[in-house]
Order: sequence, then structure tokens, then C-alpha cells
Amino acid sequence: MALAACQLTTGVHTTVAHLGANATSTKCCWSLMFKRDGFDELLARTDWPLRISVNRMFKCCSAVCDPGTLSEVELARSYEPFRTNESTLIIVRHGESMWNEKNLFTGCVDVPLTKKGVEEAIEAGKRISTMPLDIVYTSALVRSQMTAMLTLTQHCCQKVPIIVHNENEEAELWSQIYSDDTKNQSIPVVKAWQLNERMYGDLQGLNKQETAEVFGKEQVLRWRRTYEVRPPNGESLEMCLKRAVTYFKDNIEPQLMAGKHVMVVAHANSLRSIIMYLDNLSPQEVINLELSTGVPMLYVYKDGKFIRRGSPAGTKEAGVYAYTSNLALYKDQMLQRTLTKL
Repeated sequence: MALAACQLTTGVHTTVAHLGANATSTKCCWSLMFKRDGFDELLARTDWPLRISVNRMFKCCSAVCDPGTLSEVELARSYEPFRTNESTLIIVRHGESMWNEKNLFTGCVDVPLTKKGVEEAIEAGKRISTMPLDIVYTSALVRSQMTAMLTLTQHCCQKVPIIVHNENEEAELWSQIYSDDTKNQSIPVVKAWQLNERMYGDLQGLNKQETAEVFGKEQVLRWRRTYEVRPPNGESLEMCLKRAVTYFKDNIEPQLMAGKHVMVVAHANSLRSIIMYLDNLSPQEVINLELSTGVPMLYVYKDGKFIRRGSPAGTKEAGVYAYTSNLALYKDQMLQRTLTKL
């Protein structure tokens, strides 16, 4: 299984010994390949994994295939997020919750995942297991936090997700980590109520089908899918958007601007709001946007713009490993050809 992970990471089916023995030659071939095809200027700023030095990648893969070769600290250090003018944003709606399963209006009621939701979170983790991550943002609700933690258990960096407690000075002081090595093996997880699901007011806890039978399908549809209409004593999508997007602009976007790689795990409506901002959608377009539970979506942040890459289908998809599908396929084909000749 570990060898398969290495093969998926490199895009080449060969042995680890073969990879290690040819690290220097391969690195030279990569440089020549990019220079010959006019990509030499791209090489300095092309992000993960094309920018990984081959020696470092082989070190990481060898450690995965033989955990005894490196200590936990050394293994954590062999995985380092990469700093370029591009950064990644991964968006995940939480896995199925117990009230999703019962078809109830959930809103800001704090309910956990179902068994299916747990499986969806783990599958999401597998899809993004070899993508760089520096920091994770979740809502203040447990279904979002469960999803984030389960997703991170699948990540190849083997770092420990640690929830940041900054509610007050005492909480921040009591949760301090005093080991630099431990910090290097951790991924901070920041909770924010602004990323919570839309508050559905008097509808929370009601069955959606029964509510439609009482108030009529059209009225319930207006409450759920109209941009400006509020459910009784609840939030409209417009109100949810204001808090979620404001938080994104003030806290998450600066991380991306600094070259950090970010994952946001939240809810259907708070993520709809953020996607409306990222994709410049109209109110009509956003109310028709469907987000499946536990399915990651990938964006690239570059030159102040967000480029939507869609949802990685799995770790074998070439597009997961680069910022354009053509460049990813080109890299895979050329690396295969180079190692075949060695």
C-alpha cells in the first residue's frame, strides 16, 4: 500500500530503489525538459508537486514505504508546504449529519455525523491526501469539525490537526505548545462561528417534507432558495453570505495571499456564499448551486484570482497534482518517458 502511495505521488510505477538510484539524473532531466519546452521560467514558481526537488520527494516516499528509516520528527520535516505565488484552497461540505439523514432543517443546531458521514469524510481525505495543507478552518459546529479531523487522518504528511483555542487570553495561554518539533508536526485548525450553517429560525428541527405539506412547497422553496427571503426568525442567504464572506476576506484570503495552503470545512449555505464570491456568481446562480456532502472542491489562488479546478476524483487523477490539467498530463508523460530511458 505504501509503495502504491509512492507510485501515485510520482506518477511512475517502479521500485523505490530504482527511484532513489536515479534521483540526480531525473532532476537534471526535469530541468532540461522544462527548459526545452519553454517552461524554464515557470519552474521557479510552479507549485506542488512539480516544484518539489526530486531528492526530497524520494526521501519522503522512502520514509512512507519504510517508516523505520525516519523518526516522526524527520518524517514531518520531509513534508513541507511549498511557497510560490500560487496557493491552494480546498472547500469541503461536512459529511452527512444525523439530521440530514432524517431530512430535518438543521441550521445552527449542533448535531454529529452519521456512519455514512464518517465514511464520506474519510473518502474526502483520501482524495486530497497528497495535496499541501498549512491551515484548516471549520465552523463552530461539530459536524464540520468531525469532518475536518477525519479528513486529516488520511493525509500523507502525518501531521496532527490541533484545534486553536483563542476564545480568551486564558484559553490561548493554556493551549500553548512549547516544542518546536511538535509544532512542526501539527496543522492548526481554526474554528469560526461565521462559517456556521445558515440559521433557519423556527424551521430548525422540522421535517422538510412535513413542513412543505403544511406551508406549501412554493413557500418552503422561497424560504430555502430565495436570496433575500428569510425563514421565520431565521437568516436569509444574503445575511449568511455577509458574515461568511466577510470572515473569508478578513481571515482566510490573507493566508492564501501569503502563499499558505488552506482547507475550509463548513456547510451548504456558508460555502455557497463563499463560492458566490470566488466564482462571481449572481444571486440566481448561487441559489441553484448544489453542494454534495463530503466532496472536496479545489481552487487555485494566483495573482489575486481564484481558479476553480472542480472536485478531485481521486489520487490517481492527474489533475490533482498540478494547477492545469495539461501541465499535469505533460509532467506525467515526460517523467514516464525519462525514467523508462534510464
